[in-house]
Amino acid sequence: MKTIGIIEFGRFGKLATRHLAMDFDVKVATLQNDAAAISACGATPASMETVCGQDMVILCVPISTLREVLTRITPFLKPGAIVADVCSVKVFPVRWMQEILPPYVSILPTHPMFGPDSAADSLVGRKIVLCPDRIDEDRFLHIRKWLEEKGLVVIRATAEDHDEKIAVSLSLTHFIGRSLSAFGARELDIDTEGYKRLMHILGVVSHDTWQLFEDMHRYNPCAKPARQKFIDAMTGIHERLC
Repeated sequence: MKTIGIIEFGRFGKLATRHLAMDFDVKVATLQNDAAAISACGATPASMETVCGQDMVILCVPISTLREVLTRITPFLKPGAIVADVCSVKVFPVRWMQEILPPYVSILPTHPMFGPDSAADSLVGRKIVLCPDRIDEDRFLHIRKWLEEKGLVVIRATAEDHDEKIAVSLSLTHFIGRSLSAFGARELDIDTEGYKRLMHILGVVSHDTWQLFEDMHRYNPCAKPARQKFIDAMTGIHERLC
C-alpha cells in the first residue's frame, strides 16, 4: 500500500491527513475550498475520482452521510483497494459496506478513539479499534503493524462487540456530558475532586458537534438500551431520596 485517498477534510480528516502524509502519498477530496490547508498537511488536493483510485480510501465522513458516500464512490474504486471508515459506531457501517461496495475491494471498518484534541501532540498510547471484515489477514496485519509503530494501541473486535461496549464508554459518557451542559454545570470555587471530574466530562464533549452526538446514539443499536438503563438507575436512586 503506497497511496491513500481521504474523503472529506473535517477536524479528524485533517488529523489523519497530517499523520498519513508522513509515510504515504495522500490525496484528499473535499467539498470545501481547503486546497491550501491540504497542501500544508503534506497532501495533494484531488477530485473524488482521483481519490477513489488510490490503494486505500479512508472515509472521514459522518455516519449519517456514509450510505450516500459509499454509493457515490463505488464506480471509481479500483480492484484490490481497501476502503475504511472512521465512524464511532460499527454495525451499520459494516452492513452498508458489505451491501454497497463491490466484491473486488477490501473492507476495514475502524474507530480511532482519539481526535484533534486528545491527539494534538502525539498518537502514542491512543487507541484505535479495527473490525476486519472483508480483508486478507496479511494485509490486515500489515496495517496493524504500521499503526502500532506509530504508538497506537490496536484493538481487534467485531462490530457487535464494539457497539455494545462503546454504547457505555462513549455514548453514555457524552449523554452525561450533554446533560451536565443542559443542567448548566459550571466551574465553582467551592468544589470537590468528584465535581472536577464531572467538569472534565463536560469539557470532553464541548468541542464535538451535535451531529456527532446524535449519530452515535441514533446509529448504535446498543445506545438506547444503555441510556435507558442509566436513566432508570438514576430515577430509582432519586425516588429513594424523596
